[in-house]
Amino acid sequence: MAAQGYAEGQSVNKPPLFDGEDYNYWKTRMEFFLQGLDFQLWSIIEEGDLVVLNNRENWTNDDKKKISLNCKAKSILCYALCKKEFNRISACKSAMDMWEKLRITYEGTNKVKETRIDILVAQYERFQMQPGESITQNVQQIHGYHQWFGWSWKELRHG
Repeated sequence: MAAQGYAEGQSVNKPPLFDGEDYNYWKTRMEFFLQGLDFQLWSIIEEGDLVVLNNRENWTNDDKKKISLNCKAKSILCYALCKKEFNRISACKSAMDMWEKLRITYEGTNKVKETRIDILVAQYERFQMQPGESITQNVQQIHGYHQWFGWSWKELRHG
């Protein structure tokens, strides 16, 4: 029997590939993927890895576990990136630094994000249905704003 192959996104064992397109989609899928493998992997990326002050021969089991988790998170991130994106983050020493470099590259700094949000809020406030536009198209556009802002329909209905 031939081995069954899985394309990206079709196996829980293979991380979603980021090729430089649609960062927000990849970021969300990657977060879910890492949390699904081991929630501590996501914690290492989100909170950063530890600083081990002891010499290697004096590492505690806890030190070894955290260092191992950081190495595993870095490895998974590398497998999830095309060559161009890998080259962008390859000099980073921690998984958190890798994640942050990608975030700043594709989302910008907090100041850039605030400016983008201001622009989107202004567009949202001026939003109106265009002549010839179907209700479905209109709802999809509104839904796009809500996804970007992280709003849910439930939150909107309940104010």
